Amino acid sequence: MRIISAMLLLSVALASPARAMDNGAAEELKRLDPQTRLEQRCDLEAMERIHKDPAKLVADELVAYAFEEPKIKGDKIRSAGAAFRSKGEWYHLSYTCATSPDHMTILSFQYAIGQIVPHSEWAHHYLVSE
Repeated sequence: MRIISAMLLLSVALASPARAMDNGAAEELKRLDPQTRLEQRCDLEAMERIHKDPAKLVADELVAYAFEEPKIKGDKIRSAGAAFRSKGEWYHLSYTCATSPDHMTILSFQYAIGQIVPHSEWAHHYLVSE
C-alpha cells in the first residue's frame, strides 16, 4: 500500500514540475494517515530540492527505504538509505526532515546526494528502470 500511495502522490506532484506540491498534491497528502503523510511530504521535499540542486539531476522517482528503513520520531524522519532516479540512473540519497505537527509544512530539511547505484543492485533494492 505504501508503494502504491507513494507512486500516486509523486505522480500528482510531478504533473506540475514548477512546484513540487500543488493543491492536488496537498489534498492527496491530507487523505493519508499521519505517518505516511510525514514520509510522503518529506519525499516530495527531497525531490524538489534535488530538482533545484546544482548537480542538475531530475528526480522522477524516490524510494526512501531502498537500502535502510527510515527512522521516524514524532514529526521528524531520517532516511539514510534512500535512493532516487534521475535520467535513468539511480543515486544514493540521505535526508533528515522535520515537519509541522500536521506534516504539511517543512520546518527543516538537510540532504546529501550519493553515488550512482550499480545496475546489478537495482533488483535487490526494488529500484526499477523507467
